[in-house]
Amino acid sequence: MDPRTSAQDVMRCDLCETAVVQMHCDTCLVNLCKACVGEHMVSDQSKKHEVVQFKLRKSTLLFPGCKIHDKQQCTMYCNQCDIPVCDTCLASDQHLGHKLSKILQIIDEKKENIIKEKIELNDTIYPTYQDIASDVQNRMSQLEKEYGDLSTAITKHGEDWHREIDKLVKKLKAEVDEMKNTQLNTLQKHLDEINKTMSDIKDEIESIDLAVESNDKSKLFKFTSSVERYRKLPQKILPSLPTFTPCKIKGQDLKKIFGTVSSSSPTSDKHGYSMKSTQKSPEAGSSPPVKQLLDEPETVTTIDTGYGYLYNVTCLSDEEIWTKGSDSTMKLFSINRGSLLKSITTKSGKIPSNIAVTKSGDLVYTDYADRTVNIVKNEKIEEVIKLQNWRPWSVCSTSSGDLLVIMESDDYKQTKVVHYSGSTEKQTIQFDDQSNPLYSSSGYIIHITENRNLDICVSDEGARAVVGVNQAGKLRFRYTGHTPGPKYKPFNPLGITTDSQSHILTADYFNDCVHIIDQDGQFLRYIDCGLCNPYGLCIDTNDNLFVAQYRNRQVKEIKYISKI
Repeated sequence: MDPRTSAQDVMRCDLCETAVVQMHCDTCLVNLCKACVGEHMVSDQSKKHEVVQFKLRKSTLLFPGCKIHDKQQCTMYCNQCDIPVCDTCLASDQHLGHKLSKILQIIDEKKENIIKEKIELNDTIYPTYQDIASDVQNRMSQLEKEYGDLSTAITKHGEDWHREIDKLVKKLKAEVDEMKNTQLNTLQKHLDEINKTMSDIKDEIESIDLAVESNDKSKLFKFTSSVERYRKLPQKILPSLPTFTPCKIKGQDLKKIFGTVSSSSPTSDKHGYSMKSTQKSPEAGSSPPVKQLLDEPETVTTIDTGYGYLYNVTCLSDEEIWTKGSDSTMKLFSINRGSLLKSITTKSGKIPSNIAVTKSGDLVYTDYADRTVNIVKNEKIEEVIKLQNWRPWSVCSTSSGDLLVIMESDDYKQTKVVHYSGSTEKQTIQFDDQSNPLYSSSGYIIHITENRNLDICVSDEGARAVVGVNQAGKLRFRYTGHTPGPKYKPFNPLGITTDSQSHILTADYFNDCVHIIDQDGQFLRYIDCGLCNPYGLCIDTNDNLFVAQYRNRQVKEIKYISKI
């Protein structure tokens, strides 16, 4: 028996294959005797060999086995062939000239990718499915309630019918009784007249008997005959019985008259669910506490900006706001004092088309006339994006620190949203799944914002709609206003913003109000508070709403949602 291959033999050194194992290289995963340690250390000086006593070795990593050479472990990875390879493979000409990587490097990369997938499953996908399950349960509960309401409505309608039928039966029976009594009274009167005549005839017969039987025969000469009068019989009165003609009841006709229930079955929402946001909230990454919309929103403060007309407002912090009006100056105001802190003039000297604040706190503005998007850092203006054949309308900063810019073509025939990382274009959103334009192209002003769930929300004045797409650019909803508006005028959306509850708020210029809708585009309520031509909107970290009013040039701060 070969002592080196005997199953009952002790472990031998991987180099000399004779001496008993005493040491182990954790770097190369090689078993060594003390005599071979030095030889191993100089065999590959590119590595930092960690040689320890065999009993102190780390857990042995099991590398992939070679598919060609049995019992050989792969220590390298051929990037060209996309397979792990062993030392024997490397010694052959099969992978000559191929780019190789250490198997540990590939394993680390795969491990990192798997960990990322685990994090996505834990932090995003599984919570999303939890939300979906909760949403389905809520819809089931709502369905139970609504079907109950439907059954109640049908029962009530039936009761209404019963009441009306009972009233109709009572009325018809009353009419029958009235006709019966009328005819009975007529016949009774007729009977009374006949009975009187019969009494008169009896009296006449008695008079005749007296005259005939009397000894005074002169009475016969005095007798006057009345038979002729009684020969003329009274008019015969015949009662007339009314008839009741019931309408034949046909089930289908009755159903049409009573009411019908439209057929219904579950359908699939073509926009689908939206993946739960991985955006972290200030409180240790937890979901934001649920806040309730106030029944009566209230005005907190009003700031006069001094512009000819006021267009936009954006929050720098909970104490300061940037504003944009009808000239080339952008002004920073203190919210508490209402005082002007600083002013910045656009690089081109033209009126900026929109303003926003980046995640790092820098002012960013679009210059429609100059075709540029610019950032103000330390009061110096840096051109970030220069467009060709397109002009930028509005801009917003994303949760990741990128920029979303909505722009229209020079010929006013196209509108699109472009996602930028710095000056690099990452994504373009322009059409729906049927290749129809998502946004109008009519020269009207369009505003943009990102919601907490990473949806991209656009207020499209030309289409009179708020358009929501998910992070991938797939259409989720299109909100076209709530009827009737407070002033019964067409929906005219301008400024748009979102809050910590993923509510979407948009200014309705014509109706002097702000619409609040949920993240799926469903109307919740209006905010009025005596607004006058609301144009731009923004919300601070405490969910206080700031409204830029076009004609009176004032910014109004409004409390519309409960505090924690």
